[in-house]
Amino acid sequence: MPCGDVDAWRRELLIAGGLVRDGEASVCEEAGPRHDRYVELVDMVDDTEGPAVVHALIASLRAEEDHGAHEAVYGALERFPGKDLVRGTVLAVPDLLSIPRDHSGQVLQLLTLPAGDEDLRVFTAAGRRLEPGLRAGLVALITDHEADEWLADERSHGRLRLTQDQGVGA
Repeated sequence: MPCGDVDAWRRELLIAGGLVRDGEASVCEEAGPRHDRYVELVDMVDDTEGPAVVHALIASLRAEEDHGAHEAVYGALERFPGKDLVRGTVLAVPDLLSIPRDHSGQVLQLLTLPAGDEDLRVFTAAGRRLEPGLRAGLVALITDHEADEWLADERSHGRLRLTQDQGVGA
């Protein structure tokens, strides 16, 4: 990341990630510049920064309507090595449980596609060490997305498991 100061970058990303939504009074004044800055911040990522930056990217997915800005985040996440994507996603579990449903589903699907079996075993092991409330929330989120579109296809279904009797990490 050319900016060097990851903490400052993260703070600005999270602020810009609260994109101006349609219907707000300040849409005309803020929407364009905020959207552009958000995409610019995401584009600074070069996939070498590790799990903390993956976590920040996921945490920034807060706006329901983003006018395409979050596509830059998904593209950035896809470029990370599987182990960094997995570790960053585990760090971001509290955020996954609070961001809009479509965003959490897309992040989890991205996790299942490039990650190898060893990466998913790391996810399973780390997920099992989560605080019980977070683990239960993550299990419910995965189950929900497997019943619906994001994790329902054969490439993704059953690959993310946190219980002893299921899937790759068992």
